[in-house]
Amino acid sequence: MNNNTVVEKIVDYIETHINEDLSLDKIAKALNYSKFYIARIFTEETKCTVYKYIQGRRLTLAAQKLVETEQPIVEIAYEAHYDSQQAFTLAFNSYMNARLIFIEKMVCSILNNRRYARWVRLMDTHLCII
Repeated sequence: MNNNTVVEKIVDYIETHINEDLSLDKIAKALNYSKFYIARIFTEETKCTVYKYIQGRRLTLAAQKLVETEQPIVEIAYEAHYDSQQAFTLAFNSYMNARLIFIEKMVCSILNNRRYARWVRLMDTHLCII
């Protein structure tokens, strides 16, 4: 079985169980792989840890709920597996800012604007975009 197939299985499991408590141990047990193997293969193939992927998916789903529903933020925070609205807000803002920086980099690359590219390089961060 190639690495892409393993990653697809991991992503499928996460997507199916996104509203549950997810740990590397639980995912590994469900898929009959070592948690170390899952962590290594997933990170090698996606350039993103399993934890960051789960966090990103939950925050993306939370953003969708914020736009499409009248549900209170605190409820959305708990559904996204955050213990408080404050923790959710900090993670959400950090995640969305990182996505905006990624989009700015892509626009810069397309426009090939050297001055802007220099500024973006200064703001460079490792991103896990979903």
